Amino acid sequence: MTIAAQNCMRRYLRRTLFLAAALALTGCASGPKPGAVSAPASSAQSIETIAEHLNQGDVAAARKLIKSGLKYDPNNPSLALLRDSIARDPVELLGPQSFDYVVQPGDTLVGIAQRYLGNRLLTYQLARYNGIEKPTTLTAGQTLRIPGTKSAPARRAATPAPSAPATPSAPRAQPPKQAVAPPAARTDPAAARQLRTQGLAALNKGSATRAVQLLRRASALDPANMVIKADLARAERIAATVRSRR
Repeated sequence: MTIAAQNCMRRYLRRTLFLAAALALTGCASGPKPGAVSAPASSAQSIETIAEHLNQGDVAAARKLIKSGLKYDPNNPSLALLRDSIARDPVELLGPQSFDYVVQPGDTLVGIAQRYLGNRLLTYQLARYNGIEKPTTLTAGQTLRIPGTKSAPARRAATPAPSAPATPSAPRAQPPKQAVAPPAARTDPAAARQLRTQGLAALNKGSATRAVQLLRRASALDPANMVIKADLARAERIAATVRSRR
């Protein structure tokens, strides 16, 4: 082989190796990056999806999403509430005292939970409280037990019976004095339950400090209520975690 042919062959081999290296680099740059993990769906979307699964009675799907969500956000109060709605006793969570409510046309269990418990995420707890497996199966005329106490309507004053006309010599009878109501007791379980509901709602909205304030007031009004004490301890832990991250 002549010297000119050898030089030509060398140039051809260098050009071939250069093109191969360039193609390899291009493939590495455009290929998928190792270890890339897709970001989870937003917390609000996840919570709405979980609540919808529970409303449809699909507990298995809801439990799976709760577990996945708590992996990314272990201190999320809404996820903790939905987890407790499945795992814990609803009577322990909502309290044993209740009153009857007759379902009206157009009522939904979500709306009733929002109206009487102050938080629509408590729908599944309310369903289990009443032995309902699927919250969407609600019919008019059905009687529910609503946790808490229902305020009685104010009573109208009784109209006194007409008295016989008094004789001129007889003195007019004085009306009896009304008894003075005794002072209200320091403990008020009903008010404590309402404050607890407000505190849990504040916790679900991310206001841990406000939740602690409300739950402390609730605990002061019903100091023997261990459910309120447990909620207060959880709210204080979350508030401490939030402060440490700032």
